[in-house]
Amino acid sequence: MVIGIGIDIVDLDEFRSRLTDGLVEELFSGPERAYAATQARPWEALGARLAAKEAAMKALGAGLAQGVRWHDIRVEREESGRATVSLEGHAGELASKLGATAALVSLSHTKRAAVAVVLIEAG
Repeated sequence: MVIGIGIDIVDLDEFRSRLTDGLVEELFSGPERAYAATQARPWEALGARLAAKEAAMKALGAGLAQGVRWHDIRVEREESGRATVSLEGHAGELASKLGATAALVSLSHTKRAAVAVVLIEAG
């Protein structure tokens, strides 16, 4: 059963123009930053991960105002290349209260935009 679905898009030109080391540390976990650093255009990988974090908040029906923090949502990559999303901290607590058993993510980007969809399901 679907508990929630969220989608978000990030304008990569705008995102890149605002990107600072401090912002990267605020928004992304160590493994997320490490993965992006291996990419030719790291802002595209980070932009897709930011879109996923926003999409996850939408799927949960809660965001920063409700106590969810950027590091509560981690987007990583399996060896196969498949993206995964983990809900931890307050996001994990909210997901648990909703009866969530899985969170699925799909990422995509072009040179100009990154998009992500997150589906949270139970059962």
